[in-house]
Amino acid sequence: MKAMVLAAGLGTRLRPLTDHQPKALVEIDGRTLLEITLTRLRDFGVREVIINVHHFADTIEQYLHKNDNFGLRIELSREEVLLDTGGGLKKAGWFFLEGAKGSDEPFLLHNVDVISTIDFGGMVTLHKKNAALATLAVQERETSRQLLFNEKIQLCGRRAGWDKAPEIARPSANLKPLAFTGIHCMSPRLLTFMTEDGAFSIIDTYLRLAAQGELIQGFRADEFYWRDLGKLEQVQQAAQDYKNKRFI
Repeated sequence: MKAMVLAAGLGTRLRPLTDHQPKALVEIDGRTLLEITLTRLRDFGVREVIINVHHFADTIEQYLHKNDNFGLRIELSREEVLLDTGGGLKKAGWFFLEGAKGSDEPFLLHNVDVISTIDFGGMVTLHKKNAALATLAVQERETSRQLLFNEKIQLCGRRAGWDKAPEIARPSANLKPLAFTGIHCMSPRLLTFMTEDGAFSIIDTYLRLAAQGELIQGFRADEFYWRDLGKLEQVQQAAQDYKNKRFI
C-alpha cells in the first residue's frame, strides 16, 4: 500500500522549535513527528511513501537517508512554492498512478503534524465497501472549522469559521458538523478529477465533487486518540500524553 505525508508547511506556530528545522523533525519524547507518522504507516502495511517538502527540504532528505528511510521506499515531492494540501497531492499524483494499470487500490494521505491511534484498517475497509472517492477520518469535537455530513456520513458542506455562514455543496436535512483529523483514505480515481491548479485545499476539491454527486465519505473516529501538533502547547501536551501511554 502507498501513502503520502504532508510535511511542506513552514511550522511558524511552532517557533522557536522550527527556527532551524522543519516541523516534521520536531520531537515528541525523542521521536520526530515524521518518524512517528512513518512508523505508524509502516506498521499498518504501507511500503511506499511520498513526502512533500519545502521548508528545510534538504534537512529532511538527510534525516531520511540517515535512518534508511525507516525501511520504506520514500520519494520526495519538492515544492518551490507551497501548494497547500490539494496542490501538493496533485503534484505528487504520479506516485499513485505509476504501475496502477487500472487498479483502484486506495492510498492514505496523512498530515505530519497530527498524532493519533485512528484505525487505518477500519478506514480502508469502509472506503472499499462504499466505493468512495475519499474517506475522511472525523470526530465530534469543538472547532471553528468543521465539515458537514448527512445521516449517511457523506460530505455535504463545511463551516469555515464561527462567524461565517455554512457552505453547502450537497443539500440535506439535519447536517451534522464534524471535525476533520487530517487523515484521508482515497482512490487514485480522485486524482483524475482534480481540475484545480496551483495552490489549493483538497477540501475545495472534495466539496466540488460532492456537489457533483461523488461520494466523499466520513469515517467516525471519536473513540481514538488524536491531537493536532500545530502549536507549542499542543506538542508539550502530546509529550505528556506519550508518557501517560495514551499513544505509542
